Amino acid sequence: MPNVGMRINEDIVRPDPALIDGFRPLPVANIGDSINRTFCMHPSIRPYNDNPLAGPAFTVKVRPGDNLLLHKALDLAAPGDIIVVDGQGDMANALIGELMVLWAIRRGLGGIIIDGAIRDVSRIKTVGIPVYAAGVTPAGPYKEGPGEINFPVVCGGVVVHPGDIIVGDADGVVVISPRDAASVLEKASAKSRDEQQTLIDIENGTWGRGWVDTTLAAKGCDLGR
Repeated sequence: MPNVGMRINEDIVRPDPALIDGFRPLPVANIGDSINRTFCMHPSIRPYNDNPLAGPAFTVKVRPGDNLLLHKALDLAAPGDIIVVDGQGDMANALIGELMVLWAIRRGLGGIIIDGAIRDVSRIKTVGIPVYAAGVTPAGPYKEGPGEINFPVVCGGVVVHPGDIIVGDADGVVVISPRDAASVLEKASAKSRDEQQTLIDIENGTWGRGWVDTTLAAKGCDLGR
């Protein structure tokens, strides 16, 4: 009988690396727009350094303030994986700090996202792995469990499944289901190309603005004319 709440699943399906690579140069904002502004993590999940983030989700659910299963996840995750931790947004105890982050780098992991607190921020700002979290505290964690690895979690208000594509930048984090990824990549790439043309139009002073009044008029706005 499965021990729900205290279990580990090592058998996850990761997306094609080439598909993940397609998202790397794209702004997260454009990706979010391409999925109708959904599946964007809450803005409380913010970056603590400037490293770009893209990779498959390796999910961890912990009891608030306890990082026993997170330690195990750091040992199990494959190079390039993004550790996504459901810490229920608890700020009382940091779930990760400098030593664990350095171990994640040593193991070649692609990033860490904590829906909870971290510590050793001055050091984390200088390391070569992206780290996102909901907050900071000097108080350390407990190591008792329970918890789960590679089952669905909630992080930043978004359900994340093992193997989902995670992309992050200075604006935040977006979650993409592999089954939708090819379509989302096509739409987000097209949006990025359109924005490049808009930048040119702004520089030339030719950015078409007629849609603003058209939209206001359609909503019954008195344009004052």
